[in-house]
Parts: sequence; structure tokens; C-alpha cells
Amino acid sequence: MLSKQRYKILFIQYVKEHLILTFYTTSPEEENRVTTTKCTPKVAETPKKIGEATKTTDENLKVADEALKTTDEDLKMADILNADSGQTNSGLNFKGIPYADIISEWFRLSGGEPVQGERNDKLHRLASHLRYIADNDEVLMLSTMPRYGLSEEEMRGLIHSACTAKFYSMPKVMQEAVKRALQAMSYKLQAMSGAASLPPALPKRLPALVKLLLSRTPDLYRPAVAHAVFPALAAHLWRVRFRYIDNVEHEATLMNVLMAGTGAGKDCISEPINRIMADVRRRDEDNLQREREWKNEVNSKGANKDKRARPEGLVIQEIDADMTNPAFVMRTAEADGHFLYTKLNEIDQFDALRGSGHGGQQFQIMCLAFDPGNRYGQTRVGAMSVTEKVTIRFNWNAATTIQKGKRYFSRVLTDGPISRINFCTIPEREIGAEMPVYGSYDANFNEELRPYIENLTRATGLVDCPQAYKLAVKLKEENAEFARLSQNRVYENLSFRANVIAYLKACVLYVANGYRWDKTMEEFVRWSLQYDLWCKMEFFGSAIKEAQTMGAEVGRRTPGRRSLLELLPEEFTLADAVRVRQAEGMDAEGTGAMLRQWVHRRYVTIVTNDKYRNVKKLKIKN
Repeated sequence: MLSKQRYKILFIQYVKEHLILTFYTTSPEEENRVTTTKCTPKVAETPKKIGEATKTTDENLKVADEALKTTDEDLKMADILNADSGQTNSGLNFKGIPYADIISEWFRLSGGEPVQGERNDKLHRLASHLRYIADNDEVLMLSTMPRYGLSEEEMRGLIHSACTAKFYSMPKVMQEAVKRALQAMSYKLQAMSGAASLPPALPKRLPALVKLLLSRTPDLYRPAVAHAVFPALAAHLWRVRFRYIDNVEHEATLMNVLMAGTGAGKDCISEPINRIMADVRRRDEDNLQREREWKNEVNSKGANKDKRARPEGLVIQEIDADMTNPAFVMRTAEADGHFLYTKLNEIDQFDALRGSGHGGQQFQIMCLAFDPGNRYGQTRVGAMSVTEKVTIRFNWNAATTIQKGKRYFSRVLTDGPISRINFCTIPEREIGAEMPVYGSYDANFNEELRPYIENLTRATGLVDCPQAYKLAVKLKEENAEFARLSQNRVYENLSFRANVIAYLKACVLYVANGYRWDKTMEEFVRWSLQYDLWCKMEFFGSAIKEAQTMGAEVGRRTPGRRSLLELLPEEFTLADAVRVRQAEGMDAEGTGAMLRQWVHRRYVTIVTNDKYRNVKKLKIKN
């Protein structure tokens, strides 16, 4: 079993941007030995040098211990995962990354695993790439490469042919495979050790617009403000669409809830939002004045007098927090496709929109506000009543305490609002800590912000941002990888819409920057996604899982003994086996032992690293 000390060191080294990559030997006689590589593998260093290189001080270990909170159960799960993936031989790795993981990523990048008719060509190409991270060692490559039905002699000839070819630089596909495998390994560490006990740290390099909006904000509040500014920014877009990776066109429908403790400083988001919304408020004031004049004129006339019709073009985007449902429908209809916006000091102010009868329409509005092409409205008999069918375009910010936020959404844990909302938080300060001090939001700030707002208001039509699209695909794959490793269904479900939210933020930044993309946007958007998912899992993850489990228990059939093999297809993966066990009320931890037993008894055969073939179905009578 891996020691906690090893996990701590590995975690510290990972967050140091992989400047030193470490892997561990598992033999008893080498219990405390660490092998470290910088540029080339197999370079041993003394423990003292390692300590200097990684700066693994007692203080670092204390921080790691607090962050990881590695339990014995976590370590037990790590051993099971290692056994499942055949990674027990510590020598079969490159810079601490198992070759099996790198090969799996290489296949994903190369169009999938080989099928009949392309085995030789694809495996030869794999060998040609693998040699660059295997020291051209034919014996090592023979022990790490999958065979896909080829004989030992065929594999030897194929590998020898690849290793005798001329040496060039490492192919880009293999470079990317190593990068992804390293990232997947970090996800596995998080999944096994609970390393995500703190939210991800805000990147040091930020997009210019975000950097400006945070420039007057104390460090403590910067992550929260970095999320909270996007609903107001996106509210400036009018009839602007972005095509997501599922080929569905979205508008920048962004909603944010800040959940933090009492006295945490939740008002930190107000001033940046005020500056962003200044131009909208000026236009709204003109139309509000027109509306007031019309109302005064109508009210001054008798009931039987002719009254002037309601003025046209009353586009009023910022609405009151206590607006009723009919007024909301009317404002939406008059907005002519513009976004409505509001900032709620408390999340329960949303209850003004709950409607008549048994209510609950406020949650329906939250869901529809995110969904493309939605339809909402009301039909009334009275001549003076509001009768409209509209498409909701409603961006908003809200704040609440953590306890109240959990209670507010407790009735709709599995109904959709949580996955559609972007969440953020403010960490708790130490008792007696210094008061955070803000900068001045002066005329210079407004002038620097103005070009970004103008870029947003000038945008129109379908906007194509190839970099944001490519990033959305990459983030989707990263989310899926973490879900596979953690076997967390709640995380996977929340990640789908969280990725859409991150994509829309990327598009807003792209448009605001004058249709120019830069590398800081990718780093920021990835952080934004990870932070959003961290908040959702931290505040609602356990409650959602419990709600889903209760629902599954209600619908579950009468329990009885059934063969798990009968529930699996002819070819299945480790993840499939885990899902079947969990569906039958079993834990995920026993999956590795179960599969090893099935292989030993020839119920299944191993096809590849992660695939099994069902060769015999047990028939167990209840």
C-alpha cells in the first residue's frame, strides 16, 4: 500500500507545474527511496537533493496533509485501481506515468484502438512513437505494448522494425498523449485522496478584461468577482449566438450565485457590476421616464376616457428584484430580444416570481433562462392583463449564505437549476485577520472598461470562435476522464452544463476582446470550470447523490441474486463493471478483485488494458 508521505510529495510536485516528476518504488527494501527525473529518466538522486529540488519542507507536508486528507480507505482504493490497471510494476512507466495510461491516451488521439485489418499498421505506428519515451528499448516495449491478437514473434518483428528506423524528435501525438496521461494521473490522485478540499487557485495570468475588473478587488474576493461579472457582461449582447460542440446554438445565458458565510463580504461583487451595467442603466432611465409619463397620463383620465396606448420601444433591461411574474413577462416581451438583468442581495428574493397556486415558477424560470429556444408566458382573460408568450433571456446575480443556499435549492436538487447556475464562494477568513481594502473605481477604470463594453454591444449574429470550441471539446474530455476515474455520477452529470457555461464565458471574453483570442483565456476558462464544479460538489454533491439514491431505491425491482455477467455486454470496460455493481447495490471497491477472479476462472478474457470480453454467462437461479 502506498504511504501517505508519498501521496503528499506527489501532490506537492504536481502543483509545482511538474518541474520535477517523481515516481515511487514499491519493493520493501526500497520503502523510503525516491527516484527523480528532470529531463531524462533513470537518474537517481539522494533524498537530500530531492528535498532541495522539490522544497518539500515540513510546512509543505503540513499543507499537503490538510489539503489531501488522505485516509486509509483512500489508499486502499488506490491499490485497487493500480491492480485493475496492471500498474503494479513500478518500472513500466515514463516519468512516473504508467505506459499503459500513455498508450490508452495515444489510441484516443489516433482514432481509437485498432480493428481487424489495421492492427499491424497501427501497432507499428504506436511502436514508432513509443520508442521515444522507452529509450528505444525493445524488451521494455514488448512488455508494455498490447498485442491485439498478434503473436509474440510478430510483435518482436514489428517492434524491431520500429526501433531500427531513423530517430527524429518526439511526435506531437505522443507529446500530447503524455500530457493527457499526466493530467489524468492528477485527476486520479484527486479522486483517491480527496485533494480537492480547497477550491482551485485563481490563475496568475488573466485575460485583460478580467484583470481590469479584478484590479480594485482585494485578493480574498478576486475568485468570486471573476465569476460574478459574467452575467452582467453577457447582458450587453443582443441577438448574438454561439454554436456549442453538440451543434446547438446558445446565447450567453449566464447566472451566478455567490454562497459564502455571514459577514464574508458578499457585497464585493457590487461595484464591478455597477460599472459594467452603467450604460444599460442610463438607457433604462430614459425609458423608465417615458413609462412614468405614460402612467401619469393614463391615471389622470377617467375610466371612460380614451387612453393612449402603451409606448413602444420600452426596452428596460435591469428589472427590480421583487418583480412579479406578470411584470417579468411584460418586461421580457418589450425587451425585443435583449437580456433582462437583476442583482439579488438574497437568493430568496427570487420567490417574487414563484407565481400563483402552488408556485415553483421561479425554478422553472431559472431552467428556461439557460435553455436555448425556450417558451414561457401567461394567458389571462382581462383586457388589461398581460397575455404574452416570450423567450426568456434573463441573466442575474444572487448572493446567499451557504446554509440558506442549501435550503433554498434542497427541493430541486435533481430538477436542473443547480447544474444551470454558475456558483462561487468566498473562503472564510481567520479570526482577527486584517480587513480587506478595495481600490478606487475612478474615471480611469471606467475609461479602460469602455472599449470592452462597446465590443459587446456591437456584436451581432452567429459568432464563431474556433479556439473556444476546441477548448470546450478538450474540457469535455477532461471532465469525462475525471468522472471515469472517480466513478462519480453526480460529478459527471453536473459537468455537462458546467462545460457549456465555461464555453459561453470563453465566447464572451473573445467578443469583448475584439474577436481576439489569447492563451490566458484558456487557462482562465479551465479554472472557471473547475472552480464551478468544485462549488457544486462541495455545496450540493452529497445531497444530490442522496436524492438520486432515494429515487433509485423507490424504483428498484425486488432484490434477488443475479449474475453480473448477464448484465454486461459481450465486450465491456472497467467502468461498465463498476456501474453494474453499483446498480446492484454493491460498492465500487470490489470491482478489481471481481474482475481478477473472473479472468482467473476464464469467465472473461482481457482484450486491452481497459476492455474485457464476456466469454461465459453464469446462470444463477433465484
